Amino acid sequence: MRVRMTRKWAAPAVAAAAAVVATMVVNPTPGASASAPQSAAKSKAPAAKNVIFINGDGMGSAAREAARLHLAGLYGQLTMDKLAASGQLTTTPDDPKSVITDSAAAATAWATGEKTYNGAISVDVDGNKLATLGAQAKANGKATGLVTTAQVTDASPAAFFANTANRSAQDEIARQYIEVSKPDVILGGGEDWWLPKGTPGAFADKPAEDTSEGSVGTKGNLINKAKNKGYTYVNSAKQLDKAKGSKLLGLFANEEMFQQRPEGQGDVYSPVVDLPTMTDKALSTLSKNKKGFFLMVEEEGTDEFAHSNNGARVLQSMQQLEKTVAIARAYVATHPDTLLVVTGDHETGGLSVEEATDTADESGDGISREDGPFSIRGSDRTFVIDWTTSGHTSVDVPVTASGPLSAEFSGKHPNTYVHDVLARILAPRG
Repeated sequence: MRVRMTRKWAAPAVAAAAAVVATMVVNPTPGASASAPQSAAKSKAPAAKNVIFINGDGMGSAAREAARLHLAGLYGQLTMDKLAASGQLTTTPDDPKSVITDSAAAATAWATGEKTYNGAISVDVDGNKLATLGAQAKANGKATGLVTTAQVTDASPAAFFANTANRSAQDEIARQYIEVSKPDVILGGGEDWWLPKGTPGAFADKPAEDTSEGSVGTKGNLINKAKNKGYTYVNSAKQLDKAKGSKLLGLFANEEMFQQRPEGQGDVYSPVVDLPTMTDKALSTLSKNKKGFFLMVEEEGTDEFAHSNNGARVLQSMQQLEKTVAIARAYVATHPDTLLVVTGDHETGGLSVEEATDTADESGDGISREDGPFSIRGSDRTFVIDWTTSGHTSVDVPVTASGPLSAEFSGKHPNTYVHDVLARILAPRG
């Protein structure tokens, strides 16, 4: 399946974000005066220049509903659900062995407009390289960046900036970042893939929380290569805060920036630098480019903890994602030439939200157990999460958007449609 199109967009500065986050009201025509006539507002709508694309990995509608109850209350609303336009995306891959997508095939659909097989990073079903939005944005003079709580070379960010037949080749993906696609900002985990085996970096090999972690790269010391190519390298919150310049590499964990296990079995979500902070830094760095930017942001914990059927950590990850969306929405409020899109690559866990007072668990134990109860904000009531699998499902995922072209996301579309809209900004024709 091949779907393509094109269009355009804009950039720059994250100053009063906190104040705007606290007071913001959705304006379906960003930048237009509330008192201006509709026709005048439309005529003054800014051209699209920037794109902030946010992936809650594994986040289906039920995960958003669980987060809404827990974080916003019975009648509250998440920031990600306040965006002006909403729709649904189907996620089926082009894979002869599966009708359920993985993150690689799903992100490839976003990044290239083509369906492919599970495990593929922006190559087609025959293994041929596909043009990616990250590379196209760079070719059009825009700044580019990726931020994730997974390894920076994990499937979702990789699909926008690399091409490989196998998502597991993360050291090759890192090499392509530095030598080929050259995103200006790279922030997240996965230091292990940037250093040769036996060469630990800022994060020790075989840490107590997971002794399987350790440097495994086969492409040389890619951190040093990045420095030689002008990247400022950081590995702590303090260093990130002080970092200057337009090219930034930050690696803040051996692998993912958390330990994904069932509740009470060594599960940890305490990143060295949290997703909102990384996103804010990325925006302030990328926005210096007058031609605009493309930023891909991902919360990985929403997927990994769902694989472990860990409702408490999924909700914690959703809270970090929600804070990140608030920062991005504040940026859009002061930069109305920016398109913000929030979605998920697929659903994980077969999560459903159920009454906590129903003591008969019709699903059984183990993978199908009920999880909770979890509090509902501003209420003495609770709910439970019921899991049906530890894998992915094929249910549609919600997509919400604000800014230029956001109305395009209304309705139901295949996930390749994301590419069609974003390409109109990042890879415009003619």
